[in-house]
Amino acid sequence: MTKAEIQLVRALADKRGRTEHGLFVAEGEKLIGELRASHLHVRKIFALEGVFAGPEVETVGTREMERLSLLKTAGNSLALVEIPHYELDMRALSGRLTLALDDVQNPGNLGTIVRLADWFGITDIVCSESSADCFNPKVVQATMGAILRVRVHYTGLAQFLERAAAGGLPVYGTFLEGDNIYETELAQAGIVVMGNEGRGISDAAAEAVTRKLFVPPYPAGRRGSESLNVAMATGIVCAEFRRQANAGGGK
Repeated sequence: MTKAEIQLVRALADKRGRTEHGLFVAEGEKLIGELRASHLHVRKIFALEGVFAGPEVETVGTREMERLSLLKTAGNSLALVEIPHYELDMRALSGRLTLALDDVQNPGNLGTIVRLADWFGITDIVCSESSADCFNPKVVQATMGAILRVRVHYTGLAQFLERAAAGGLPVYGTFLEGDNIYETELAQAGIVVMGNEGRGISDAAAEAVTRKLFVPPYPAGRRGSESLNVAMATGIVCAEFRRQANAGGGK
């Protein structure tokens, strides 16, 4: 392991470095094993002795792994992976449920939402350009491998939502006021917009929303937490969409 390789890994902790080199970092035997079996290209693996084998693998010691790792506690392996590039095709989204994230900033929240999307069979997430980077090391780790199966796109979100609505796709948004999600017939295909952790959905994105939804506390009228974490809210909303689809209640 060279000094230049250590500097490269350190550079990939920052979005500018990831963009410049076209690489992201993944750590841990399970995640890297999944990456090697996926469509993504693993360029280099640093691992403790006996963890991995192959021409792209370099065996390092515990101290070297601690120097390389971007996590608080170093694992037994670290990989440099080429960042994939996916085309955002509106036509391909027309028959399925898609998540849209409006300026979600917390890497842990984004990673959890990617995991939730994978769990509920949602293959595409469309993010505003100011949302957290899905290849941030904290996001990659939080996805627990779901980043391999969920395509995350970055674009001008308000314009994307306007095109979706103009094309006949329902655009749902979560607000403090709106239709009770449990009393509303939900379409099986459409866009579901989740907002920023503190500000919610921006005015620009809200203008393209065709159906406003509200997630009430249970039981109705009970005083509880002031608000839901965006990742928690995403899980609740996705679960209700899927429940209705499985029950045949969605359009």
